[in-house]
Amino acid sequence: MRNAEEIYSAERQFPELFEQELPFSRVSANDGAVAAKTPRQRGLKRRAAQEWTVAVLYAVLDVTAWIILYEIITYVRGDTFYSTRMGFLLIDLIQLVVIMQALYIIGGYDRNVDKRTLSYAVEHILAVAAAAVFSAMLIYSAATFDQTMRPSRAVLLLSFLSFLAVSLFYRRWIGKHVAATIANRAFLVIGSGERAAQFYRSYKDSPNRQLLHFVDTAVERIGKPIAYEGSPIVEGGVAARLQNLSERYSGIILAKGVKELDTRLLEKLVRTQFQRTRVYTLESFYETHWRYVPLEAIDPVWPLQTGFQLAQISPYYYLKRLCDIAFASVALAICAPLMAIVALIVWVGSGRPVLFSQSRVGRENSIFTIHKFRTMVSRDGPNLDDIYTREGDPRITRVGRWLRKLRLDELPQFWNVLKGDMSLIGPRAEWDKCVECYEKKIPFYHFRHLVKPGITGWAQVNYPYGESDADAIEKLKYDLYYIRHYSLKLDAMIALKTVHVMLFSKGR
Repeated sequence: MRNAEEIYSAERQFPELFEQELPFSRVSANDGAVAAKTPRQRGLKRRAAQEWTVAVLYAVLDVTAWIILYEIITYVRGDTFYSTRMGFLLIDLIQLVVIMQALYIIGGYDRNVDKRTLSYAVEHILAVAAAAVFSAMLIYSAATFDQTMRPSRAVLLLSFLSFLAVSLFYRRWIGKHVAATIANRAFLVIGSGERAAQFYRSYKDSPNRQLLHFVDTAVERIGKPIAYEGSPIVEGGVAARLQNLSERYSGIILAKGVKELDTRLLEKLVRTQFQRTRVYTLESFYETHWRYVPLEAIDPVWPLQTGFQLAQISPYYYLKRLCDIAFASVALAICAPLMAIVALIVWVGSGRPVLFSQSRVGRENSIFTIHKFRTMVSRDGPNLDDIYTREGDPRITRVGRWLRKLRLDELPQFWNVLKGDMSLIGPRAEWDKCVECYEKKIPFYHFRHLVKPGITGWAQVNYPYGESDADAIEKLKYDLYYIRHYSLKLDAMIALKTVHVMLFSKGR
């Protein structure tokens, strides 16, 4: 695994630093307050800090809550449609499996996902709603062959609504206590070079609020700030700190070069990874906590690493294409009247042409023509040479502003999906002139063309609309994460986040 392959360490020439004793009672401005606790309290907090413990707790509560709620509502409503108890349990199990899969997709069992945010609440609601629809389709499809498997629609609706409220409540409550538990625990960062300094700057700009403790074996770096005046001070005593991991640290982050590894410390870190505390490389920390790939971790052979679904054509590749064809066909048929209305509104509001067509770059650098409803002024408008759409851009028409917010301007792209130029989900299809410019300025930009572009994607739902080269770099990090973790789960998560974006009109 990458955590073991890329573990960084200290240098051999300062072995005395490995033997330093770290007074556990000492508290510096860099360490945060560590209150004295009884062994029982420390044990409880240690178990609460384990990722798998929190996940198991959520799962147990979900199973218990659903079974109790479904039983009570079925009893109160007097639903005696089931001919046998086994039929009741089978329906119960189908719905429970679908619910738990939907919540797993949005990170409902992930300790690192903050359950107290409005964004998570919306995704939780959407996931349970999707589970309700999907399980109802499964159950009523089966009921066409066996009428004894047909539950009351009122019972299903009330059960899902009750579970939605209850499951969201205890997730917020547990999330509050988990956040309090890990607030006093820091991440131990081994390294103090430029990579560590850059990581500190990124961490400061992130939602993470846990402390960072920087340690190193380079004597010349000890006692100096990691990045700038006022930033954490680099300290020594690596080995002594590793002895107190479970009491003080929720993880280790490695920010030293592979050539600086020490065999003894490497072995200790590998044992720590598999027995006690999670050990992150910088790349794995970025991917786990922030869901993007840092460009510093990329090299020309990056796609050849293990774990890539795209290394060979996977079964999901074909499944995704079938889903694209089916969904695009249905969407074009259902949305045809809406598209006609939108076309009429565009024509009345700003004249012809109704559609905007442009050359875009697809998979393996293929060029295709994309179609969208026109939302900007025609060729005689201002700032036509600006390749970015900015906040309050004067080129956007009054009608176009609403079409962009509701994403209705992208409906014609279903035709591109049906043709195979695009997928429903993937990196944004960029203008060929933009791509030519980006590939000269941004290293490894061409990797995003390993997959088909999409109408929506991981970068689109996680980062604001780009309006500079710096934004293009940031969005590339999310695109690379999508390519590395190309899967049904990630596509489902993107679909739910896209609905969230559309409901709250976050387009530009």
